[in-house]
Amino acid sequence: AGGCFQDLHLLMDGNIVQRGESITSRGLAAGRASVVRHQGGTSQEKVTDRSSGWGVWLVLCPPLHLSSRLLEVMVAGYPVLLVRNRMEFSALGSKCPHYGAPMSKGVLRGERLRCPWHGACFNIRTGDIEEYPTLDCISCFKVTSSSLVGVAALVCAETLRQEGFTGRIIMATNEKHVPYDKSKLSKVCVRQGQDCAWAPGATLRARDNGESKATSVDFQKQRVRFMDGSSQKYQQLLIATGSHSGFLKVPGADLQNICTLQIPEDSSKILKLATGKNVVIVGASFIGMEVAAFLSDKAGTISVVEREEFPFQHALGPQVGGVAMKMLQNKGVKFHMKTELHELKGKDGKVSHAFVIPELLILGEKSPSWDITQCLHQAFLSHHMQTNIPNVFAAGDVVTFPVALLDGDRSSIHHQQVAEAHGHCAALNMLQRGKELHTVPYFWTTMLGKSIRYAGCGKGYTDTVVKGSLEQQKFLIFYIRDGHVTAAASLNCDPMVSLIAEVLYLGKQISKEEAE
Repeated sequence: AGGCFQDLHLLMDGNIVQRGESITSRGLAAGRASVVRHQGGTSQEKVTDRSSGWGVWLVLCPPLHLSSRLLEVMVAGYPVLLVRNRMEFSALGSKCPHYGAPMSKGVLRGERLRCPWHGACFNIRTGDIEEYPTLDCISCFKVTSSSLVGVAALVCAETLRQEGFTGRIIMATNEKHVPYDKSKLSKVCVRQGQDCAWAPGATLRARDNGESKATSVDFQKQRVRFMDGSSQKYQQLLIATGSHSGFLKVPGADLQNICTLQIPEDSSKILKLATGKNVVIVGASFIGMEVAAFLSDKAGTISVVEREEFPFQHALGPQVGGVAMKMLQNKGVKFHMKTELHELKGKDGKVSHAFVIPELLILGEKSPSWDITQCLHQAFLSHHMQTNIPNVFAAGDVVTFPVALLDGDRSSIHHQQVAEAHGHCAALNMLQRGKELHTVPYFWTTMLGKSIRYAGCGKGYTDTVVKGSLEQQKFLIFYIRDGHVTAAASLNCDPMVSLIAEVLYLGKQISKEEAE
């Protein structure tokens, strides 16, 4: 840690245990708490098991003048992250509860710690979530925190409960799975719903009423109608229906062995059918590229067909897209860029020697999961995630919302972290908290064990500044609009994107000259 925690000692029952020596204990995993003391320039933190009263003293000796303020240590076999904020210390879980990122490499500002991988933020005093994506608080030695299939709806429901709402919460969905992490469907091709189910922080009691697809809303009577003819009265309504995959509109699109990727069963089917076979993937944005990467050592051959010149062209630009394309080309994936699929031919009713995976953005847009445009026709969505229809809120992929980084201009951002922030904001405003949406979009794509991270909103950028080397796949790229940074992306440069996300979150500007 660059000398920040020099001469760290662990004291147990008054005995100093030097770095590297082991401590046996009954564990710190349950019912833990801590007290911070300062004595004569030496900081002491006692981590205590509430049930037994057993504890250890963490003694952090000066000097403490260096910039590093995060240190991971082993206490009684349990990994603990020690955090210094000025002259106060906290002890947290060492891994981000989202995907297990090492928080010792995170970005700390004040009492806010940001994950180096995906940008989730936590309060170092309480462990509470301050920014998504994550559904669970980080373990904290001071506070023990406990925590439609769309993640926006799930976070809305959890936030309502966390804020003390005790009334009835009903989730209506036409999926059979409890809420799950859809981002894993393309990254690892999961086999079952439980393989990507959200962490146990989300406790749901499911009741299967058969077909639960909502077909219309009577806003005057405040009643949702379902396909089976039933209806449900509501006091507050959140519309978070997400989006579904596009479909091929070419001759032969009705042949067998054409797969769309929407639910865990689709992911499992693709993996089974593609193994050892020739695969054609239509679309080179996030879903298509991640599936191509995952299947690169499993399929016989892979060909990617894309209308643009580079993968990720609209989201990440040609420079990052070119790097991603080279990564997959080195694994034998063939790209047919600036090309459109015109026809599919088959034999015995099946596509011959190939499978087609339509990209979510195959036609440049996503389609709502039901005709939400009829319900929200000309509806205005505010910074509170509330429509101009009384008692109706909306969140997630289905909405176009005001984006602070675009000076309030409206945009639709189809990413998990944004949907979670929407759900949280909507829940607070259902409870009349007057909460405005305040978030920095943060997303990532993972291919071949490497993650490209992105924070901000680069829509309409006119210039870029590249630090590092695109050729060596170690870079940080700034997206510039009106002379200032509005977004950043990186590969193998953690935690820079999280650091920039924090700067943007604080409303500060980074000029092009500063980026250079």
